[in-house]
Amino acid sequence: MTNFMYTSSVPVFQQMLGSLQTILNKAEEHASAKKIDADVFLQARLSPDMFPLLRQVQIAADFAKGVSARLANVAVPEYEDTEVSFADLQARLAKTLAFINSLDEQQFADSESREIVLRPGTPKEKKMPGQAYLLSYGLPQFFFHTTTAYAILRHNGVELGKKDYMGKY
Repeated sequence: MTNFMYTSSVPVFQQMLGSLQTILNKAEEHASAKKIDADVFLQARLSPDMFPLLRQVQIAADFAKGVSARLANVAVPEYEDTEVSFADLQARLAKTLAFINSLDEQQFADSESREIVLRPGTPKEKKMPGQAYLLSYGLPQFFFHTTTAYAILRHNGVELGKKDYMGKY
């Protein structure tokens, strides 16, 4: 029997993290071909008050691993935000995919009703059932940051299209 919470999270994260790998490769190739310093793209943003591309990718990876871990009822892996290059971001995405791929569908049993606690013990603590966490919080946050990463690169001249964003499905 297929677990809805697993199939609605892990394969989605796998697809879109793969897409991020592809668009980052294209951005790095574009920078190299046009002799543009990679930092121009890594530090690019759509608005002065937004996070740059580098941080958008870090946050997308954080949501993928965090949502998956919480739903599987395992510890969320901690990553230091030390990435400064395309290679570093690719390594973070690969590490995130390896973690997600290590999770078993059975670990997601009953996760739709399991209480998820965000920022425990802080004034911003929030509790919600797993299904609401995934569908109303985790996936929208993840898609926001993956879409923003795509938009930053597209806005800065990297030749990307919807197929690149969608990845392999």
